[in-house]
Amino acid sequence: MKKITKKERFLEASLELIHEKGFKATTMRDIAQKLNFEVANVYNYIDSKQSLLETYLFSIQDEFQKAMLAITTSTLTPTEQLKMVIASYIQITERRPLEQALLANEWRNLKEPRLGEFIIRRNDYEYKLKKILQDGVEQGAFRNMDVEITTHVILSSLRWLYLKYLNSEDKANTVEIEKQLVDFIQNGITRG
Repeated sequence: MKKITKKERFLEASLELIHEKGFKATTMRDIAQKLNFEVANVYNYIDSKQSLLETYLFSIQDEFQKAMLAITTSTLTPTEQLKMVIASYIQITERRPLEQALLANEWRNLKEPRLGEFIIRRNDYEYKLKKILQDGVEQGAFRNMDVEITTHVILSSLRWLYLKYLNSEDKANTVEIEKQLVDFIQNGITRG
C-alpha cells in the first residue's frame, strides 16, 4: 500500500472542502483547519487558492484532451470512437471524481488569462466530439441530427457522473455505467 504524502493529503483535503463548500466559500483558513495546520503552512503546498484551482482543472482537462486525441487519431469508425469517448470520460471520472466535480462546477472561477485558455481547450474537445458525430452522419452510421445539440446532450449526460462516484452509499459499477450510457447515447443517434 502506497504511503500518502503530506502534500497529497493536503491536496485531497482541499478538493473535498471545495466540493463541499464551493470554491468561493472555501478559504485558506478552512483548508488549514481541516488539516490542523497553521494558515501560513498552507502556503508551503500552494501559492494561492486560484493556483490550486488552475492546477486541478488543467490537470484533469489534460487527461481528457489526451484521451480524445488518441481516439480521434485512431482508425476506429465514428461509432467506435463515440463509444471510446464515453468510456474514457467515465474512466477518468471514476479515478478523479472530485476533480471532475471542479471541472463541472468551478471552472468559471478561473481568472484571465487562464480562463480564456481553459475555454479554448474545452471548445477544442467539444469540436472533436462534434467531428466524430458529423463523420458518423456523413458515413450513414448516425441519423441526421444537429451535431451541436447532440454534442451538448452527450456531454451533459456525462458531466454529472462524479456524483455517482462520490456517493459512498451507492457503489458505482463502472462497467455497468459505461454499458448503460453507451447503449443510451448510441441507440439515440444510430441509424436503426
